[in-house]
Amino acid sequence: MTDTVVSTEGSQEREFLGHPIGLVICFLTEMWERFSYYGMRTILVLYLIKYHLFTNGEASIIYGAYAGLVYMMPIIGGYMADRYLGSRKAVTYGAILLVAGHTLMGFHGPQAYMDGDTVVRSDFYLQIFFLALALIITGVGFLKANISTIVGALYGPDDPRRDGGFTIFYMGINVGSVLSTIIVGYVGEVYGWNWGFFIAGVGMLFGLLVFLWGQKYLDGRADAPAPEVLKEKSPIGVNKENAIYLFGIVLVGVSWMMMQYQEIVGQLLGFSGFVMIAIILIYAFKNCTKVERDRLMVACFLIAIQSVFWALFEQQAASLTVLADEQFDRSIFGLFEVKATQVQSMNPLFIIIFAPVFAWMWVALSRKGLEPSTPGKFAIAMLLIGAGYILFSWGMSLDDSTSKSFIWLVIIYLSLTLAELCLSPVGLSMVTKLSVSKIVGMVMGTWFLFTALGNYVAGWISSLTGSGAHGGGGAVLDVNATMEVYNIIGYGSVGVGVFILLLTPILRKGMHGVH
Repeated sequence: MTDTVVSTEGSQEREFLGHPIGLVICFLTEMWERFSYYGMRTILVLYLIKYHLFTNGEASIIYGAYAGLVYMMPIIGGYMADRYLGSRKAVTYGAILLVAGHTLMGFHGPQAYMDGDTVVRSDFYLQIFFLALALIITGVGFLKANISTIVGALYGPDDPRRDGGFTIFYMGINVGSVLSTIIVGYVGEVYGWNWGFFIAGVGMLFGLLVFLWGQKYLDGRADAPAPEVLKEKSPIGVNKENAIYLFGIVLVGVSWMMMQYQEIVGQLLGFSGFVMIAIILIYAFKNCTKVERDRLMVACFLIAIQSVFWALFEQQAASLTVLADEQFDRSIFGLFEVKATQVQSMNPLFIIIFAPVFAWMWVALSRKGLEPSTPGKFAIAMLLIGAGYILFSWGMSLDDSTSKSFIWLVIIYLSLTLAELCLSPVGLSMVTKLSVSKIVGMVMGTWFLFTALGNYVAGWISSLTGSGAHGGGGAVLDVNATMEVYNIIGYGSVGVGVFILLLTPILRKGMHGVH
């Protein structure tokens, strides 16, 4: 590590192990933020079913609305940071909201119980629960997109270490995810859901403290674009910086309301997503050359189609977790038992194992002129995830017991991960390559809108697998209905993959040389 002064034009000069020293702070902050997010997400559906006695359908819709809003809110938080706050203050504010939200999750009141056929819940503590989710949603909105922006700001535009830096940064995401799904899942199921939420909150507190302590190592690269503007008086009588913080509280209130009327979330996401597609296409036809227009049209197609992927991928935190809880023998070689929530740790573990393999594979194929195009990789992702669900359904049909082999869970999680590696990083790169520079932020926001829509649809799909029973009153999943749903989405995904493959020559032509 050196103590030289940074150049604000190029890469940060102060280094640690060959990379800008600020990367260490971003890595640790994101690791703890993802620890808290994935930890809470890991136990959320089972908590709703087993503690508040929601049906699988009800719990799944709540989860879908929550996940949808989590992916939609960074559009607003990113705009506020780019336009006014700067990434440093936005991340700090988001982290504070997250700590508050996770803290509230620990106060869940008395457990619901059945009075005959009626579920008796505490309405007061249910409102506390929805408020906690609203704080987390808004906190992620201010933090998630902007911590990545800080990483980019540490490197000059031509710094060859940039891709490696982001690889290290994303490893922090997966380290946090692995740790949280193992630790928070175990504590939540064994010692109480509130303790699981508490540990997730402690993780976020660590992230906040690390970021506050480490801001000095960012060398001003995440500060507000025009600090003097933040001191100007706003129309509501306070300076603009405080007005933005108050606006964040308003967003918490809006999220709190929407979490109680989950169907509104799906309607909002669907409407706003397709409005954004229309705006992009109108811009393309009015302001772009033919090459730019064709590329934007391809980008819009791939952005819309990726929502199908996320609807299937996000079953891991919903119906797949409930299946793991009710139907599988989770004993590993008779030595120990994996908790149902801990099953989700396979996804980040597989990413850590296979991400370097995929990075090497794409480069090797590229050298031989065999690397699939971006649409081709999207098609492969849809084929992989579809085949995974079809194979999983077939495996489940071989055994009618409630102690099915763990190997089928390994197979479905492996297929989810391999498909993710073909689509998620490729898609984000695609947006930056096919967009016109003037609207790249808007196009990226549209990507996240359709990701959010896919997450909401994931909850709706999961709701179709329910038995109608309330948690605590027997199995909440109808296994036959679940396998029927999985077969439908599996074959549907394969169909989408084939459809993309058939269109790939046209899409590649529309990309005009961009790979």
